[in-house]
Amino acid sequence: MFSPTYPETPVTPPRMSPDQPLRVLLIEDDDGDALLVTEQLADAASPVQVDRVDTLAGALSGPVEADCVLLDLQLPDAVGLAGLTRLRQHAPATAVVVLTGQRDELTGIAAVAAGAQDYLVKDQVDGPLLVKAMRYAWERKRAEEAEHQLLQQQLVADENSRLERGLLPTPLLNDTTLDLTARYRPGRHGSLLGGDFYDAVELDDGTVHMVIGDVSGHGPDEAALGVALRIAWRSLVLAGLPTEQILTTVQQVLVHERVVRSFVTLCMITIAPDRRSLRLRLAGHPPPLLIAGSACRMLPDDCRGVPLGVLPDAHWQPVDVPLDPGWSLMLYTDGIFEGRVDGTSERLGEDRMSELLIGMLRDTPTWQTDPGEVLDRLIATVERINRGPLDDDIAVALLCHGGDR
Repeated sequence: MFSPTYPETPVTPPRMSPDQPLRVLLIEDDDGDALLVTEQLADAASPVQVDRVDTLAGALSGPVEADCVLLDLQLPDAVGLAGLTRLRQHAPATAVVVLTGQRDELTGIAAVAAGAQDYLVKDQVDGPLLVKAMRYAWERKRAEEAEHQLLQQQLVADENSRLERGLLPTPLLNDTTLDLTARYRPGRHGSLLGGDFYDAVELDDGTVHMVIGDVSGHGPDEAALGVALRIAWRSLVLAGLPTEQILTTVQQVLVHERVVRSFVTLCMITIAPDRRSLRLRLAGHPPPLLIAGSACRMLPDDCRGVPLGVLPDAHWQPVDVPLDPGWSLMLYTDGIFEGRVDGTSERLGEDRMSELLIGMLRDTPTWQTDPGEVLDRLIATVERINRGPLDDDIAVALLCHGGDR
């Protein structure tokens, strides 16, 4: 019923070619040792660019622009693993090879456990071995960073999946003459969901309540707020709260649950048990489209009130709309029509969006056999006109009635 959000491919540095200069930062206070290391690297076959500082503070005074750091554990301002810890905190993405005069295997193990990629003893290495160790260290660090990015993206994907289940639930509809199809597309900026949500509930007497809403802003706070409001709305409907009180109570939930001063646009419809009429309430939200065959019109918006969370004593006046047999209703959030037109600053707008839909319905007289295909074509067309993915999230819900009960 909606398209899941998948993690993006981690961005990792390109693999280093053997003839590419290795940028090395040497942190060594002993001039003799520094000269020895520099000469060893100069004699190596692989090109190496060496910069040297004689204190840890010198290395931490700015960004570390090196592929690998050679770190002595006995510095004037850092002794032992404390210097390694501070360096990794300052430059977590840089490979570090500990190069020391200490012949202590336990110290080497501890250094690697603390985040170094390797541990070398000064009088046991030559130029080629030193260069090879640093290149291997760079590759290991590259692999670690890729794995870390992949883990972070997987965590984001898992969080998105949980939020999707809360924002886009399984509707509670028992009437076999009703079919609900929905689509969701996240916006261009970021993989986290925004606060678009929808729901539909059929009560025991056959009355169907349906809602679609859009929390202002984007990010995990807005998505979590959308989940809270969607669940609150469903709970109030199932509890049998009078329809005119539902939006007032949802607004109270919004005011108490929002982290910042968010507002919510919302459209709520109540369809009579005989499916011949509906009652519409709009809280700053665009009105649904009523479809009959290939004809399509926007429901009246003169009842559009303020969004939830703007005025504490707001009320939303209903408007009643008759329905002919075989009707369909499309509810949507504003992301579907706020895209640009062919690279200009002009917005698509509600009217042109409805004209696009009418054209698709006329081209496919049997569209009700696969309403999801119509929604997919509509979203794809809007994105094509926008010349790329839309900035805002899109939620579209199409409720089709197959005829008399």
